[in-house]
Amino acid sequence: MDNRKRLLIRNKTIATGLMIGAAVLFVIARTQRGIGAWEWIAAFSEAAMVGALADWFAVVALFRHPLGVPIPHTAIIKNKKDAIAGNLADFIRDKFLAPETLIGKLREHNPAEHLTAYLMSGKNADGLAKGLTRVISESLDFIDDDRVQKILQAAICNRIENFDLSSSAGVLLDTLRNNNRHQMVLDEILSRFAAWLSTPEAQAKLSNSIDNMLTKEYPLLSQFLPNRDQFSKGAGEKIVRRVNEYIQDVNADPDHELRQTFDNAVTGFIVRLESDHALRSQIETIKLAAVHNTFLSDYVKNLGGDLKIWLCNDLKQPHSKIQGKIAEAIKGFGSTLSKNRELKESLNEHLEMLVTNYGDTLRTAIAKHISETVQKWENDEYVTEIELSIGSDLQFIRMNGTLVGGIIGLLLHAIGLMLN
Repeated sequence: MDNRKRLLIRNKTIATGLMIGAAVLFVIARTQRGIGAWEWIAAFSEAAMVGALADWFAVVALFRHPLGVPIPHTAIIKNKKDAIAGNLADFIRDKFLAPETLIGKLREHNPAEHLTAYLMSGKNADGLAKGLTRVISESLDFIDDDRVQKILQAAICNRIENFDLSSSAGVLLDTLRNNNRHQMVLDEILSRFAAWLSTPEAQAKLSNSIDNMLTKEYPLLSQFLPNRDQFSKGAGEKIVRRVNEYIQDVNADPDHELRQTFDNAVTGFIVRLESDHALRSQIETIKLAAVHNTFLSDYVKNLGGDLKIWLCNDLKQPHSKIQGKIAEAIKGFGSTLSKNRELKESLNEHLEMLVTNYGDTLRTAIAKHISETVQKWENDEYVTEIELSIGSDLQFIRMNGTLVGGIIGLLLHAIGLMLN
């Protein structure tokens, strides 16, 4: 039996026993015609019985009709269920979930500081990592379901088919071109190319290419060249030096001819992506061919399957590498947070901003949920739940009413004797 129900039954029994005891005592005192001490006992028991009955009626009237008689303004909790649900929801919304209350609590508890201490604990970090890896594992099982696979594949294909790749590429390039950021891309390409040319491997390939060209294009000349290998190597080094000098000239001159040519090429390509129907059609054809390519789809699916198997095998290990990396990342974030006061202040400020921006929506939704949940309860279930929650305490009102009523009866009797 529920402990609340056991406590309610016990207190009801005590309160009812006191009421019955007062009634029995009253009957006995009356049969003794109020002689001597019985006069005082009769006064006590009469007032106690009246107090007990009055409080019994008041307590019962909260939950149901006393003795089943539909007296007006009884069974208050049952009849006022909707109003109580709405008032309770409004009270919680306006008092407990008010933005200023929540923000005050946030500032009082300093969540960033608590989060820092929590994350820096190795036990907590391991627990979070374990929970995250469990979510990952279960998510992989869900995604691996054939039904889910079909839905995901259809959704992805539909998205890609409806995606305007040409226009998006044009917008991306146009954004990249703002403030000459595309020239930074050119600088990076040229720098990487120069760095590659400076490697022994690149120069060896260039020397071999020159030697092959001489053999194919100028076979007679190549036969009479002394130290042909040295010639090819020297020619390659000169070419690399000239290319590097050219790249340095481009880097040093913001108005270099190559930069203007590159800028014109990018601008022209952006225009073509928007207006050249042949180019757009060609890009669309390539996109659709890639989406519906069976070999590519099978490759991606198999790659995903292999990744899933690897992840699952790792997550099943007692010392999972993934779990360990996640735990290290969590502790690392906690350590960074502990050393950076501005980061903690920023986190607290963003939490307050979230409360300010979404607090009204959230607290309204919570209040609505509370109100609708209470209203959907069956009346008997609703009344029983409330009675189990507060009914045992209300029985003390009946007990106190019996005893206090009896004491008041004695005082009134004493006052009456004094006035006679």
